[in-house]
Amino acid sequence: MTFPPSLRPAALLVPLAAALALATAPAVAQNAPPVKVGFMLPSTGTFAALGDMIEKGFRMYVQEQGGKLGGREIQYFRVDDESDPSKATDNVNRLIKRDQVDVVVGTVHSGVALAMARAARESNTILIVPNAGADAITGPLCAPNIVRSSFSNWQPGYAAGVMATQKGYKRAVSIYWNYAAGQESGKGFAEAFEKGGGKVLKELTLPFPNVEFQALLTEIAALKPDVVFAFFAGAGAAKFVKDYDAAGLKRTIPLVGSGFLTDGVLEAQGDSAQGMMTALHYADGINTPRNNQFRTRFAVQYKLNPDVYAVQGYDAAQILAAGLNAVKGDLKQRDAMLAAMRKTPIDSPRGRYTLAAAGNPIQDFYIREVKGRENLMTGISVKVLADPARGCRM
Repeated sequence: MTFPPSLRPAALLVPLAAALALATAPAVAQNAPPVKVGFMLPSTGTFAALGDMIEKGFRMYVQEQGGKLGGREIQYFRVDDESDPSKATDNVNRLIKRDQVDVVVGTVHSGVALAMARAARESNTILIVPNAGADAITGPLCAPNIVRSSFSNWQPGYAAGVMATQKGYKRAVSIYWNYAAGQESGKGFAEAFEKGGGKVLKELTLPFPNVEFQALLTEIAALKPDVVFAFFAGAGAAKFVKDYDAAGLKRTIPLVGSGFLTDGVLEAQGDSAQGMMTALHYADGINTPRNNQFRTRFAVQYKLNPDVYAVQGYDAAQILAAGLNAVKGDLKQRDAMLAAMRKTPIDSPRGRYTLAAAGNPIQDFYIREVKGRENLMTGISVKVLADPARGCRM
C-alpha cells in the first residue's frame, strides 16, 4: 500500500504518541498508589490545639478537591511531635523511614522543625512547614525540597515593630520564651523598632514552656517602658495575657505582639485581651470572597471559627496541590513538581501570595485589634514583606 506523504507511518508517529500520552496521563494517576502525607504535629501539650487546626485546614482543602491532589488519593500518617526537640529526629524518621511517606507536613515548635529540616535535607524528603517560623529553615537550612506556608519568625516580629513605631512608642521591653521562635521574633521587633527611632530597654526571657511570669512582670513595672512586645503562643499565651492584666500592667503599659499572642486563645484570655494590638499575616474580618468562602466552609465542617493555624494548614495543602497538579500526580517528575510548588501563586484566605526563592511566603502583615472574640483587621503594618533569608545558599 502506498501512503501519501502526509499520511506515511513516520509522519503519524508524533501525533499518535501525543494522543497516547494524553490518553494515558490520567490513567497514571488513577492507577498509582496514594500519595503518602505524614503529619508531624503536636497532639499533646501546649501547642496541641494549634496542631489540630493545621491538620483540619489541610484536610479540608483536600476534601474540597474531591479527596485527591493531582489525580492521586491522599493517605495520611500521624506522629505526635510532643513539642520536644530532643525527640524530633526519631519522630520524623518514623515517618520518613518506617512509613516511607512522600511528603512530611510539620510542625509548630521551631526547635522541632529545625531537626525536621535537617532530616528532610539528608533524606531529600519533601517538607512543607505549616507554622514553625525558625529563620534557619529558609536561611542556612534552605533546600529545594523544603517550603513553608506560614512565615519566618523574623516577619511578624518585624511587622509588630513597625506597628509600634507607627503608634509613636519610643521605649520598649521585649518578653518571650528563650528558644528559636522567641529569640528571632524579638530580633525582628528590635530591628524594626530601632530602625523607626525606638529603643529596646531590655529583653526578658524564660525557658519554654515555663509560664511562671510574675518576677518578669514585676521587672517590667519597674522599667516603665512605653510598650511591651511579647511572643508566646497556645496555652502559654493565654496565661501570659491574663497574668499581665492581673498585675495591673494593662492599664498603664500597652502590650503588643506577633499575632500568635492572641490567635486561637481568645476564649481563654477573655476580657484580658480586649483592645490588644498584634501584627500577623492573617486576621478576622478580611472581607474577600476567598476568605469568606473559606471561613464559612470551615465553620460548617468543624463547628469552629478558623484561625491563622487553619489557614496555614489549608495553604500547605494548596502548595502540595500546585506541585502534584503540575506533574499530573507523577512523583517521579520531582524537579518539575518542586519547581511548581515554589512558583505557583497561592490564592490564600489571607490574600494572594508567592513564595520567595528560599521557599518562604512574601505576604502582607495586618494590624489586628482584639474585639470580642475576634482579631479584627484595622490596617496593614507592612505590605508584601519578604524574609531576608540570611544564609540561604541554593
